[in-house]
Amino acid sequence: MEVKEAINKAKNKEQAAFNFLLDTYWNDVYAFQLKRTLNENDAEDITIQTFSRAFDKIETYNDNFKFKTWLITISKNIHIDLVRKQKKSFNNTSKDNEDNYLNIVDNSPTPEDKIITEQNLAKLLRDIKKLKPHYQEIINLRYFQELSYKEISEKLNEPINNVKVKLLRAKKLLAAIITKS
Repeated sequence: MEVKEAINKAKNKEQAAFNFLLDTYWNDVYAFQLKRTLNENDAEDITIQTFSRAFDKIETYNDNFKFKTWLITISKNIHIDLVRKQKKSFNNTSKDNEDNYLNIVDNSPTPEDKIITEQNLAKLLRDIKKLKPHYQEIINLRYFQELSYKEISEKLNEPINNVKVKLLRAKKLLAAIITKS
């Protein structure tokens, strides 16, 4: 089959003609896009879109021009459209980011929050002082010095299970004191 014959058959919607044209010009369009995009996936996607659009509009093909030139022109236009879309999307994203930058919530504590926290901490420390000294010590080691059970066990020279039980007991006693006051 010749190209002109295939084009005429393609205009009559013959599938074999479409396949012939695709096989004949695929490498040319793909190579053209690979040079433009420098990305195999993008080149393949654009080449597929090129043939899809060309076959949808095959009746508009003008015999005065080479078919390959017509395909390359379609391919070039698809690429230009994609680049424009990406730029537009990027610009919109940039504008969105600028807007988001202006709407960032400041989660740092306000002076009032700091005062409340200090007051709550002072109250908590007063409540802890109501515990027996060995319970005070274990709460201090775990929650203020942030030691692990193993480190507390070594420091107090007690088994880890004893540390866990003492800490549990201290927390229950402290909760009772806080609930009372």
